[in-house]
Amino acid sequence: QVQLVESGGGLVQPGGSLRLTCAASGITFRRYTMRWYRQSPGNQRDLVARITSSGSTTYADSVKGRFTVSRDNAENTMYLQMNNLKPEDTAIYYCNGFLISEYWGRGTQVTVSS
Repeated sequence: QVQLVESGGGLVQPGGSLRLTCAASGITFRRYTMRWYRQSPGNQRDLVARITSSGSTTYADSVKGRFTVSRDNAENTMYLQMNNLKPEDTAIYYCNGFLISEYWGRGTQVTVSS
């Protein structure tokens, strides 16, 4: 059974940092392209960052220079380091894994507010 489990969300003040974790099981993690998406109320789910099986990364323009995606294939885990957080980063953040099939986690809430 495939599971993607996000953790690390929470409430943080503007300018603060959070580190999200996506723990994967039931897949050959190292072969998968892994992605972080986010969705805020009334909006579509948008791609935030992506890391391929070879470690190449891409980012949405809105998070470039502030967010860093990484992976640890030995631990079947993906991370999203989020720095200089802004109120507009408030959303539910979802982990996604894609190879031939696509899998989603249930999300973790990130709230940026003073």
